[in-house]
Amino acid sequence: QVQLVETGGGLVQAGGSLRLSCAVSLRTSSTYTMGWFRQTPGKEREFVAAIGWNYGGTWYADSVKGRFTISRDNAKNTVYLQMNSLKPEDTGVYYCARKAGSVNIRERQSYSYWGQGTQVTVSS
Repeated sequence: QVQLVETGGGLVQAGGSLRLSCAVSLRTSSTYTMGWFRQTPGKEREFVAAIGWNYGGTWYADSVKGRFTISRDNAKNTVYLQMNSLKPEDTGVYYCARKAGSVNIRERQSYSYWGQGTQVTVSS
């Protein structure tokens, strides 16, 4: 059973930075993608960023491009989301997720495994 555990959320002022981490419990040699999503009350969970775990490629939502960076450490089985120049609209619960393969990367329905989420609050 795959388990994903997010850490690193918190409260930060606008313009500040946070780094989220997601530890993945199960290694596999299969092709898969790691993604970050976020959700605020009353809204659907939205795509933030994704990275190919054992293949090249990173993807970002337009709203975070240039401010957020997704990366991975294969040896530690961990994916990161570095968030800079944070804005109040970045506030939400951030979820780490994993999916098999490398298609439909921005579609939350294509992800099979999810973490419990970590709260990020950006004050103005």
